[in-house]
Parts: sequence; structure tokens; C-alpha cells
Amino acid sequence: MRSKVRWRLCWENELELAEHIELADFFRMTYGPTGPFNAKPFEGSRSWAGARPELRLIAYDANGVAAHLGLLRRFIKIGAIDQLVGELGLYGVRPDLEGLGIGHSVHAMLPVFGELAVPFAFGTVRPALQKHIERFGRYGPVTILSGIRVSSTLPEARLDKPPTRIDDALVIVLPIGRSISDWPAGTVIDRNGPEL
Repeated sequence: MRSKVRWRLCWENELELAEHIELADFFRMTYGPTGPFNAKPFEGSRSWAGARPELRLIAYDANGVAAHLGLLRRFIKIGAIDQLVGELGLYGVRPDLEGLGIGHSVHAMLPVFGELAVPFAFGTVRPALQKHIERFGRYGPVTILSGIRVSSTLPEARLDKPPTRIDDALVIVLPIGRSISDWPAGTVIDRNGPEL
């Protein structure tokens, strides 16, 4: 049986404190099973881990938050090229709803990219999620790039760590108003900020 959900697209400044608390609980519950470190950024009422999203697509059902996807417009540097993207992140589906196809409904975000005039959606995922993203790609033009190093700043400056980190994650690109052939070539992407 599929869960009946309603989707809400909202700007970050439209969220009330109670909604941030509900989202923080959702992320702790969703990311916690992958390791306590992954749930740690969402302590208290903090509903973001690194960069704060500009827009959120939130699915609700009778039990509260069912799924979430964040979006942030930014320029990333690929080689010598500054590329405008809509970065996708903070993706999650409540554990009891995994496998019900809610993630495919994230395509509801695609028209927003056109309104925001971003030529590409961009995101990164750990290699363990490759099969999930490939399934998601059956519903639209998703390109998965491997062998690319992605440099990001830490969300907070720390005395015990360098200010940036480099990940060998899978890069996800969705062409919005352009062809994937317009995506700049390069083996290093600099986010110029923290991961969403």
C-alpha cells in the first residue's frame, strides 16, 4: 500500500521553528541508522547539516514528514569554469516508507529549476547509493559521474581539522535547460562552500 503524501515547496524563510524541529527529528531518524555521526548535525532544532538550503520540497503524510529534498543555487568551479547549478541535498525518505517510490516524486522539483534559471541540477551521493540513483534516473535525464573529486569547506571552522575536505563521491547531474554535453569537463569540483 502506498502512503498518501502531500508535497510542499517552501522557501527557507517561510519555515517556523516548530517545522525546523520536526525536520531535525526527521533527519535524525533518517540519517541515524547510517551512523550516529550522520545524525549529529541535526541536534536540537537544526534542520540542515552544512550549507542551508534556499528551497525545500517536503512531503507529509499522516505521520508527519515523509520525505525531504533541499535546493541551493550556487556557483561551483569545475576546472577553470564557474558553473551555476541548483545543488540538491538533504535528501531523505522516512525509513518506514523506503521502497514505496516516494523518491521518484522528487521530480516535482524539476519545474522549479526552470523558474530559477539554473542550467543544471547537481548533487553528490556516496557510492552505496548508486543503484538508487540509477533507478531514479529511469524517470528523467540523470547522469552519474564517477572519478571526480569534490572539494567542500567544513560547515564550521575547527582547530582540529583542515578547513576543506575532499570527497570521492558520485556526482549527479540533471540537465535542465541545457544538454549534458554543455557540462564542463574536469576531474575536480570546488563547491566554494559546505555541502548542502
